[in-house]
Amino acid sequence: MSKAPSEIHRAPITPESRESEPRHEQVLTAAGGPSTASVTAPARTSAPAPAKRRDAYFDNVKYLAIVLVAVAHAWEPVMEGSRTTRALYMVVYTFHMPAFILVSGYFSRSFDMSSPKVKRLVTGVVVPYVIFETAYSLFRRYVGGVEDTPITLLDPLYLTWFLIALFIWRVTTPLWQSLRHPMPVALTIAVLASVTPEIGDDLDLQRVCQLLPFFVLGLLMKPEHFQLIRRREVRMAAVPVAVGALLFAYWAAPHMRLGWFYRSNAAQEMDAPWWSGAVMSLAMFGCALLLTIAFLAWVPRRPMWFTVLGAGTICGYLLHGFLVKGAEYSGLFDRYEWLSGPVGLVVVTLSAAAVVSLLCTPPVRRALRFATEPDMDWAFRRNPVRR
Repeated sequence: MSKAPSEIHRAPITPESRESEPRHEQVLTAAGGPSTASVTAPARTSAPAPAKRRDAYFDNVKYLAIVLVAVAHAWEPVMEGSRTTRALYMVVYTFHMPAFILVSGYFSRSFDMSSPKVKRLVTGVVVPYVIFETAYSLFRRYVGGVEDTPITLLDPLYLTWFLIALFIWRVTTPLWQSLRHPMPVALTIAVLASVTPEIGDDLDLQRVCQLLPFFVLGLLMKPEHFQLIRRREVRMAAVPVAVGALLFAYWAAPHMRLGWFYRSNAAQEMDAPWWSGAVMSLAMFGCALLLTIAFLAWVPRRPMWFTVLGAGTICGYLLHGFLVKGAEYSGLFDRYEWLSGPVGLVVVTLSAAAVVSLLCTPPVRRALRFATEPDMDWAFRRNPVRR
């Protein structure tokens, strides 16, 4: 990557809202219905709408993924000089966003551009993007001291890239669902993007294109696929995969450019030969897919103490960046150099995990609902015009 990971703009990572990470719900069987005992029996009232409940497994996935996002961001200012931390960072960055994007695609399967879905897309993705893109721009300008930071919706800053990417992916969902072979097409787009620097920075389209295959894969997945992933054999196979990834990352840490993990630049922008973009794009997809499967296989499927926090990961995702960047702008990591040592790294890791967990709690979610789940009935037709 041509820019340091600590810069506030175009740094990759986590996240979601009621729409950006749709509610994980399963329909329960509704009892009752019209009586068929007698022709003369009075008709019963229509059965109530089916009750819905959240799926603990996917809430667990979201929570654990957002913790990894926050921890990896907290490592960025202190990992210089630590080969072990850099290796862990590389492993986490290989799969944490692909896992999040795959699940986002899975829960976008029903998106059909109908009025209710478009309304949720606007209130759950577009509005948070506008609010937090503006907020991060002002934060960087007045707290970070970068006075020439523009307020623009075309060049996403820091965390906001995921919201605009999710908007683009979701509005194209009908297209991917209509193609006969969507995965080869998505992989081709990702490969072409990795060798095309002319795409530029607008809407972070490099990252949108290079991460597209994970969203499309999520669209193609069915509940039975997740059942297969959670089988005991897969969990056991995930252990050597994770160990092998850590060993390889430790070997490669001093030599490998972190830009390959961010997926926000073409190969030429990282001073690499153009053909390496295609090779690394496919290699990174394969590695990310293996580690994502390993991660999903080990996520608990039953309700845990942190399951309730899975509903508020949009808040943890969007808010933790202010804390990480605020600490960096204040010179915290420069003043306390011990944070780069082994004890400091443990402190940073635990602190990041605790803070993002706090930001995912129901009180924070309720307080931030005006920005992440706004009630905008006033902006939409009650009875949309049909043509």
